[in-house]
Amino acid sequence: MTEFTFIQKIAIYAIPIIFAITVHEAAHGIVASYFGDQTARMSGRLTLNPIKHIDPIGTVVLPLIMLAVGGVIFGWAKPVPVDWRNLRNPKQDMAWVAIAGPGANLVMMVLWVLIAKMTASFEGLFQGFTAPMMYMALAGVQINIILMLLNLLPVPPLDGSRVVSSLLPPRMAQKYNSIEPYGIIIVLGLVLLLFASGIAGSAIYGLTKYVWSFVM
Repeated sequence: MTEFTFIQKIAIYAIPIIFAITVHEAAHGIVASYFGDQTARMSGRLTLNPIKHIDPIGTVVLPLIMLAVGGVIFGWAKPVPVDWRNLRNPKQDMAWVAIAGPGANLVMMVLWVLIAKMTASFEGLFQGFTAPMMYMALAGVQINIILMLLNLLPVPPLDGSRVVSSLLPPRMAQKYNSIEPYGIIIVLGLVLLLFASGIAGSAIYGLTKYVWSFVM
């Protein structure tokens, strides 16, 4: 197994992490705009420019810490503002806005798989270049799987909870959404517990390996 220095890890993971996180957020704004809410556009967030979406802690500090200590890497960007009241069909459209983020991660995962395939096909022609690209592509696949799965968890304010909320009767949806102020604490606690036990790392590694073997 190849061992990388901290600087090498940054070189491999920086681009996949930044785009996985920021394109995820941009997708929310793009879909919200399509369904009638221009809040993201007016706030300058309807863009694929990573600088507009970077959160200093979630996009930079946390991934760097996880790169340094090892293990599975994840993070977050600044949430794209969405005003559900501006959507044409708020309850239904909000579900589409929510699922756009994980959907973007799925698309990016497929793109990284294609990059890996192209890199492998040029292995004999560009030796010394293909290996770093392959490591980056593998990182892109892994990171996007992780972000997609984490955001599909039905815990407010994660994207999966927006889909669940859209399916619930109004009164139940209101009670369900009331736990949102504590949701991030619940998610971080669950993630830390699972990673500390090794369950999450093993599960994500297994799923990544399965997806990789399936698409390759």
